[in-house]
Amino acid sequence: MFRRGFLAGAAALALATPASAQQLSLAEISNYLNRLQTAEGGFTQINGDGTLSTGQIYIKRPGRIRFEYNPPDDSLVMAGGGQVAIFDPRSNVPPERFPLNQTPLNIILEQNVDLTRTNMVTGHTSDGTTTTVRAQDPDNPQLGNIQLVFTADPIELRQWIVTDDIGAETTVILNDLESGGAVGDIQFNILNEMNKRGF
Repeated sequence: MFRRGFLAGAAALALATPASAQQLSLAEISNYLNRLQTAEGGFTQINGDGTLSTGQIYIKRPGRIRFEYNPPDDSLVMAGGGQVAIFDPRSNVPPERFPLNQTPLNIILEQNVDLTRTNMVTGHTSDGTTTTVRAQDPDNPQLGNIQLVFTADPIELRQWIVTDDIGAETTVILNDLESGGAVGDIQFNILNEMNKRGF
């Protein structure tokens, strides 16, 4: 079952990229995220218990993201209208819902991403291939953090590692994320999804 801890989870990714990439600046990464209006692709999730899930991800900034899980999971997690909803197909109850701004993932879904804000970034490193940034809500660090991994030339988000308020982690690997396509608003409409499922 998909748990709320996912949006405060962790991501890991094996990358095949040039070995001498320069560390990306926080301004470069912020600009990239602000230009990333829509994106879709596959993902692999490594859950806290070591199990794997796969599916499709859809992003429409600001504030909207959708995770469609493949069988046998078949769960759906979506954010829209400032809320996150977790649909469990094995349950006959409405989805669990909570504010998006209570998850570290909100950091990259905000209208204006600015990683140079005081106390937002707590780690900024490069291994020569990727640049990794660990960020938190500077006003609410108790909500957890998100670790973002980027490659350069061109800049691409490859993974995130989100840690929630109790230290739980989930790993999400982004596969062939394509940006700039048409992603419909209806995919992020929680009430529409609830109506489709009879809630």
